[in-house]
Amino acid sequence: MNYVWPIFKREFAAYFATPLAYVFIVIFLFAMGAFTFYIGHFYENGVADLSVFFGFHPWLYLFLVPAISMRLWAEERRSGTMELLLTLPVPLWATVAGKFLAAWAFTAVALALTFPIWITVNFLGSPDNGVIFASYIGSLLMAGGYLAIGACISASTGNQVIAFVVSVVVCFLFTISGAPLVLDVFRSWAPLALVNAISSFSFLTHFTAISAGVIDLRDVIFFFSLIALFLTANVVIIDLKKTG
Repeated sequence: MNYVWPIFKREFAAYFATPLAYVFIVIFLFAMGAFTFYIGHFYENGVADLSVFFGFHPWLYLFLVPAISMRLWAEERRSGTMELLLTLPVPLWATVAGKFLAAWAFTAVALALTFPIWITVNFLGSPDNGVIFASYIGSLLMAGGYLAIGACISASTGNQVIAFVVSVVVCFLFTISGAPLVLDVFRSWAPLALVNAISSFSFLTHFTAISAGVIDLRDVIFFFSLIALFLTANVVIIDLKKTG
C-alpha cells in the first residue's frame, strides 16, 4: 500500500482537477433518475423497492464506465506522460492498481450520490434495506469488473475512442453471456456444462443474484477474480510496451 497510495491520491485528485468529473457525475445522476422514475415508471409501479433502479445499472455502466476507463492509459500515452509515470520509483503493479482503485473510488462516489433515491423509497414505503444495501455492493463490484476490462483495453492503445468502443463491446459480451437469447443459441448443440460455463461469465447472472439480497461468496469471488485477471493482463501489456 505504500506504493499504491501515492498513485491513488494523484489519480483520484486528477479527476476533480478538471470539469470532466463533475460532468460525468451530473450525467450519471441524471441518467439514473430518468431511467428510474420516467422510463422505469417507479411511481406507477406502486412498489417500495429499488429493483427498477438497479435493473438499469448494467446497461448504464456499459457506456459510462468505459468513458472513465478509456483515458486511464490512453491519455498517458497520448500526452507523452507514460514514460515519466513508468520511471517513478514505484513497481508497475502498484501503478496499475493505484490507477484502477482511483477510478473505482471515483465511480463509488458517483454511485453513493444516488442516496436520495434510497431515501425517497424509504419515505414512500418500507423497503427491505438489506436487499438495497446488497444491491449497492453488487453494483459497485460490477462497476469494478467493467473498469478492470476497460483499463486493460486502454493500456493496449493510445486512442481513447478505440479504447471506449472496444471496452463497450467486450463489456457487452460479458453482460449478455447469461441472457436467454445467447444461451438458447448454445443449448441447441452444446453440452450443458458448456452452457453453464458461458452463463457463469455473465455480469447479469452474478449481479442479479446479489441484488436479490444474497451476497453469495461465489459471486464476490467471480468479480474479484475477473478484476485480478484483467489487472494482471494490464500489467503484462504495459510491461511489453515498455520493453518493446
